[in-house]
Amino acid sequence: MGMTNSSAKEDFVLVGFSDQPQLEKILFVAVLISYLLTLVRNTLIILVSSTDPKLKIPMYFFLTHLSLVDICFTTSIVPQLLWNLKGPAKSITSLGCAIQLYVSLSLGSTECVLLAVMAFDHYAAVCRPLQYTAVMNTCLCQDMAGVTWLNGAGNDLIQGTVTLWLPLCGHQWLHHFFCEVPSMIKLACVDIHANEIQLFVASLVLLLLPLPLIFISYGHIAKAVISIKSVQPGTKPWGHVDPT
Repeated sequence: MGMTNSSAKEDFVLVGFSDQPQLEKILFVAVLISYLLTLVRNTLIILVSSTDPKLKIPMYFFLTHLSLVDICFTTSIVPQLLWNLKGPAKSITSLGCAIQLYVSLSLGSTECVLLAVMAFDHYAAVCRPLQYTAVMNTCLCQDMAGVTWLNGAGNDLIQGTVTLWLPLCGHQWLHHFFCEVPSMIKLACVDIHANEIQLFVASLVLLLLPLPLIFISYGHIAKAVISIKSVQPGTKPWGHVDPT
């Protein structure tokens, strides 16, 4: 794995796709291209949304936050992944693993809640257009964005700290391509049943609760769009060609 005996005692080993060296070369190119495209796309979204006065609306405000989350989240994982894919060394230091765990966990949690907030914003814009400006005011948007970041930081502080406090025994090989909670708790030499329950509850709150809100919001949006189309006077069928 390209590590000395002394470093092996301190570092974690990200096994990833190490048993498939040919696949690693293909993945390196694919991941690098995807990462660069992600950086360019999200950077452009942030720059355009921040500089164009016409885009100073809640939708682009939240889109800017989502792009920032996307950049930071991928950057917390992909550079280390590319380093491990390009050569025989698969290690990551304990400090690097802890930072990666905290950052990715926080941003992943933030993104889940932010998507639900954006769904509500879209619902208010389409289904409550007359009240939209009053409801989605600047103060509320800033508060909602702040709550999403604080929610991610709170979950990260609890989950990450509890995970890193677990005593490890034996090897420190993570059968994954980055440091995450489910993989790390498996290395503990104590009963992890309580940690698994805690992880399940956190996943339930951060994933399963925002998901119904997203579906409900877009369900109402779809219903509103369909009803608007059905009442438009003089609407012609799809594919209709005026003979004149």
